[in-house]
Amino acid sequence: MAEHADHTAQPTTYPAYPVGLRLAGRRVVVLGGGQVAQRRLPALIAAGADITLISPSATPSVEAMAESGEIAWIKRRYEDGDLADAWYALVATTDPASNAAASAEAERTRTWCVRSDDAEAATAWTPATGRDAGVTVAVLTGHDPRRSAAVRDAIVEGLRDGSIAAPAHRSRTPFVALVGGGPGDPDLITVRGRRLLAEADVVIADRLGPRDLLDELPPHVEVIDAAKIPYGRFMAQEAINNALIEHAKAGRSVVRLKGGDPFVFGRGMEEAQALAAEGIACTVVPGISSSISVPGAAGIPVTHRGVAHEFTVVSGHVAPDDPRSLVDWASLAKLTGTLVILMGVDKIGKIAEALIAHGKDPKTPLALVQEGTTASQRRVDATLATVAETVRAREVRPPAVIVIGEVVTEGPRKLVK
Repeated sequence: MAEHADHTAQPTTYPAYPVGLRLAGRRVVVLGGGQVAQRRLPALIAAGADITLISPSATPSVEAMAESGEIAWIKRRYEDGDLADAWYALVATTDPASNAAASAEAERTRTWCVRSDDAEAATAWTPATGRDAGVTVAVLTGHDPRRSAAVRDAIVEGLRDGSIAAPAHRSRTPFVALVGGGPGDPDLITVRGRRLLAEADVVIADRLGPRDLLDELPPHVEVIDAAKIPYGRFMAQEAINNALIEHAKAGRSVVRLKGGDPFVFGRGMEEAQALAAEGIACTVVPGISSSISVPGAAGIPVTHRGVAHEFTVVSGHVAPDDPRSLVDWASLAKLTGTLVILMGVDKIGKIAEALIAHGKDPKTPLALVQEGTTASQRRVDATLATVAETVRAREVRPPAVIVIGEVVTEGPRKLVK
């Protein structure tokens, strides 16, 4: 006969048995409305629990949860019987006697109970928990919560950035995602964008996207340089659209990796419309636009109290005297705020002339930030009157963001990254 476990041993001599509680619609009682409750309640709410808070007072955040109807609040101290019909209890008052009494009731009623003041007396422990893309990571390390949190963070971050390879083994639906990669620094892509890259079968990348991220992709991922797609009888954008459609219809997971944000001069809507015309849905993942991030990285705030209450972002790829231009340069010259110009390095001379002709002060300060947020970043300062010659003399090349306005003279010239 097999030997039975020694049930006379203290509970803490055994490891905790990990389990995921499904609390949707089930009664949960929280005693105490302080900081512990404030941290734990959001997860219980997200789990769909029927939550009753029993406490004479609560933090403003917990009060807001009660006022919004996310939890029920009984404004008094704990009383015997409060845990009746509860599936789970969180005991977190500042009164040790009440905590002990509630813990004893939970033991009698066989309600799993977490004690914030005495883990040894609890029948359940709260793990350090994190989530990513439908995966819940819960870590218990006995009596070392900081280590639990550190392990959790390392695992969740690894899942998010793809450094922990954990492919889904059940069938998944192929996707198309238009991902904004940010201004160039690979650390500035969004968490969601990085996760979708890690899940992709095909990545169609712009030259202005964060190129360093491509080196991190698994070997099986097909990386297509959008600049090198054969155009044939198609325009460049049509060829890119066709490539997206072709790979999507083949059942592949496709990421269109762009610099900045897909919808800020990124032609992302054209691609979304082309996909929609073929009955292909796509996800748009916003990115950090270079129009604000690059000036910031160079120490230039696009708005500043008492200096600029507005900023305007303009495409400079078409000169002011070009009949294709849709920009009202006369109106822009009258604005007192900041003007940010993208894709305008080779047209900045004519742009400056147009602004001056429409009344802008020739002495208005201006900065060009080349290769912003990357290791090659450099800032070149000028004025509207001198910018054309400065660009030639300093050999400023695209990509560069141009900032015009008094904010250029504010703040440090170089921020610590």
